[in-house]
Amino acid sequence: MRFPLIPLAAGCLMLAAPVCAQDGTPSPAMPPAAPACTAPVAPTGALAPWTSPTPLTAGADGTHAALLKAGQAAQIALLPTPAVTYPLQPEKPGGSVSHGGVMALEVTQAGNYRIALSSGAWLDVVGADGAQRSVAHGHGPDCSGIRKMVDFALKPGHYTVQVSANGQDTIRVLTVALP
Repeated sequence: MRFPLIPLAAGCLMLAAPVCAQDGTPSPAMPPAAPACTAPVAPTGALAPWTSPTPLTAGADGTHAALLKAGQAAQIALLPTPAVTYPLQPEKPGGSVSHGGVMALEVTQAGNYRIALSSGAWLDVVGADGAQRSVAHGHGPDCSGIRKMVDFALKPGHYTVQVSANGQDTIRVLTVALP
């Protein structure tokens, strides 16, 4: 059995049609590609502190957690995963070659808080009533170094921030109160 050959240009058009709008812009089913970063771009607004982090060392458990300060970025030295005892088992704890750690966060005013990370590590926020559910997820501004942002609705109190399944032994973290 022989199949008719479709000219190359027509075949490409048939393949491209579902993913491109008539004006050539990507359709909603295919998000635009991220720009190639030739230089870091400093984030603005509430994320501006990202560029001047304070060095911290993550705790190995909830008792020895480093204190994160809202509005201040931290470059956190993490521990090998086997050395960390998480107060609440992370959904994605990582393996023996990954890194993680525990930090503390004091919230004095109820509201939504965003935690920005420099990697795709797993993030849990644990309060007196257990794991806090995230209310939004996103990516940071292009070329800023912010890879992941997760928002939580938090009441005043003490929280444990757990980072797990990180491929590197450091991570940058910034917590900000949202307006």
